[in-house]
Amino acid sequence: MDSNHIDAFHQLKELQSQLSYSFKDKSLLLRAMTHRSHVNESAFLFADNERLEFLGDAVIDVIVADLLYHRFPEQREGVLTAMRARLVCRETLARFARQIKLGDYLLMGRGERESGGHKRDPILCATFEALSGAIYLDSDIISVRTFLMPFLDPELQELNAGHWQKDAKSRLQEWSQATWSITPSYRLVESTGPDHDKTFTVEVRVNDKVRGQGSGHNKQKAAQAAAQVALDTIDAHYTL
Repeated sequence: MDSNHIDAFHQLKELQSQLSYSFKDKSLLLRAMTHRSHVNESAFLFADNERLEFLGDAVIDVIVADLLYHRFPEQREGVLTAMRARLVCRETLARFARQIKLGDYLLMGRGERESGGHKRDPILCATFEALSGAIYLDSDIISVRTFLMPFLDPELQELNAGHWQKDAKSRLQEWSQATWSITPSYRLVESTGPDHDKTFTVEVRVNDKVRGQGSGHNKQKAAQAAAQVALDTIDAHYTL
């Protein structure tokens, strides 16, 4: 075993001391913390964390959906979907990753690290998902839930206090990114009335389909109205 290999395992041993989980198969932890940029520069690593990211994303979704279903029995599907979108969005998972300094332990190419890749939300989110996937393979979904709860509990308390509500555009964007991995697009359809009292009509598209249309005395209010129509459609029909 070369010195780089030894250093990698020593580094990840430090990380594991911060986790509420001890890996039986340390190679899973190693893979979870290996960014694809590192594989090309390593003589002993042949797999990155992208497959584990795929698995972890699905496992986190199931755990969060189950938590919300039982914690908020009075809420309709559309509201639960928006709550889940907040809990599993890139920004939230990246924040969880920062809480345990995952970026410091991420194995990545020199150029990627020097450019600040270990601090970027997409990479931190993906690493957190990969770590969750690794715990699932090393044990079971109960262990992943135990790992996630210290991160999720404060968020659930915020949801319970009603502090999760954002404006309609923000909530629609969270839903769209969680469901389709895309951002809604807004288009001005028309403007009517005199210059001092114009009414603007805006439509919002998600996944190349018009999901809502709204009007207002400025473009921002019209966009918010369109987003709210789309959100109401989610709540009424359970899916967009």
